[in-house]
Amino acid sequence: MSVPLVAAALPPVQLSQLGGTPPTAQPGAPFASLMRNAMQQMQTLESNATTAVDGLMAGNGTDIHTAMIATQKADMAFEMALAFRNKAVGAYQQLMSTQF
Repeated sequence: MSVPLVAAALPPVQLSQLGGTPPTAQPGAPFASLMRNAMQQMQTLESNATTAVDGLMAGNGTDIHTAMIATQKADMAFEMALAFRNKAVGAYQQLMSTQF
């Protein structure tokens, strides 16, 4: 079975099915708005992880599993942002090395 046939047979996945909300983009700058929302979500995950770890260390009833899950979510978001940054820098450097 070829890839186009498999792709056509699969139903489309909506962002709401993944638990996310679609970003609200302004007409003039959809990419900037998308990036701003992604950075805000990353900061929220980092803040949640900090709160969970602080609660664990203070003994406020936060269990270690919750703290570890929050920390891993924040770590994965940071790693994805870092990978995106590295790809963007690489693309920029490649574009700048292009000679006309």
